[in-house]
Amino acid sequence: MAHIALPRRAQAVAALAALLYGSGAHALGLMEAYQAALKNDPTFRSAYYQNEAGQENRALGRSNLLPVLSASYSATQVRNTITDPLQTYPRDYLSRSSVLQVRQPLLNVEGYARYKMGGLQADYASAQFESQQQEVISRVVTAYFDVLFKGDLLALTKVERDLYVEQGKVNQRLFEKGEGTRTDMLESQARRDSAEAAVLETQDALTVARTTLAAVIGGEPGELDKMVTEFQTRPADTVSFEAWKNVSLERNPDIRALTLSVELARQEVTRSLAGHAPRVDLVATYSKSSSDSIQTYNQDTTSRSIGVQVNFPLYSGGSVVAQSRQAVANQEKARADLQAQTDKVLSELRKDYDSMMSSVARIDALKKAVASSELLIKATQQSVKGGVRINLDVLNATQQLYANKRDLAQARYNYLLNTLRMRAAAGTLAESDVREIAPYFRPSTE
Repeated sequence: MAHIALPRRAQAVAALAALLYGSGAHALGLMEAYQAALKNDPTFRSAYYQNEAGQENRALGRSNLLPVLSASYSATQVRNTITDPLQTYPRDYLSRSSVLQVRQPLLNVEGYARYKMGGLQADYASAQFESQQQEVISRVVTAYFDVLFKGDLLALTKVERDLYVEQGKVNQRLFEKGEGTRTDMLESQARRDSAEAAVLETQDALTVARTTLAAVIGGEPGELDKMVTEFQTRPADTVSFEAWKNVSLERNPDIRALTLSVELARQEVTRSLAGHAPRVDLVATYSKSSSDSIQTYNQDTTSRSIGVQVNFPLYSGGSVVAQSRQAVANQEKARADLQAQTDKVLSELRKDYDSMMSSVARIDALKKAVASSELLIKATQQSVKGGVRINLDVLNATQQLYANKRDLAQARYNYLLNTLRMRAAAGTLAESDVREIAPYFRPSTE
């Protein structure tokens, strides 16, 4: 995914306001939520600027191998008193000196290690930012789906509550006519009270979900596009788990970042050992001075020199040895962290792959379960009229229907999320994947 240029904050706020509040009748689509998150999600903005800062490590590392140019100038007012056998007299003059020096490293083991580390640190920052680009997709899609699912739950619990209210009225009329029982009335009342509590709980959960989404996109989301009623799953993935695994090991940004950290640790070992290596520099100096001392009073001197300077570090209090041991230990830690991250990614990949493979069949099974539950309710209602079943059987069948509808809605959202998680684990998740699932959601026709 290409780097995303962030606008100035004022522009971002104006763009978000136009996006979220431009039209009262406009529902927030999935792609619009994603674009808003790119502009306003503080976690992503932090990652963006962290990557910008990390890219400068390449230039910082390269600077250790490039020439260093320095210049100095001094002007000093000198007041001397000269005494000879015949007299004593003052001599005041202005002493000036200017020096221009170029130092080019010829042999600098530590500098070369820092050069390699600079490039690795820039690549590490890129890998981390790529992970954040994928993470913001997962975060906004998950928050978006959570709002929709909680909305679906709220609608189902309200319908279930209203059904129990109506059922209670029927039982009341039957009881008054002497055709019902008090037990039926109490059962309906208990179910209605439970459904009312479920409505309140679901309303609170929906509020929390909307608050979470608002924090990601940087503003109140308003109405969201709804999942299409003609939801159709794609055929089950025919790519084997081993193929997904190979792609993940090669392209997963978290694995790649920790692989780079292992190489960084290796270069740190080289850098620390360089504390005992000699350093060779080519040094060229150009200087001019005027009245540099009392002996050169009123004399101008120009000096040009070029040569090689060799520096041999002999002893630094044991810090080089200690830093070397520390660097070796950190290298082993980096290798262990890489193995742990690889195991974690592959474990999650296995779980998401199995879930993805079974999700199509699960959705089909739940669709059939919903249809069967609807038929069961009708049949049970007929049996109640015939005296074979009682009202409690109708209520139980109704609860089963709405449980199946809830599970079907959740399975559909999980189906889409598993698709994204698989691609995130493989390191291929991008904006195009959001565009691919966006058609599953459209503005409500209600």
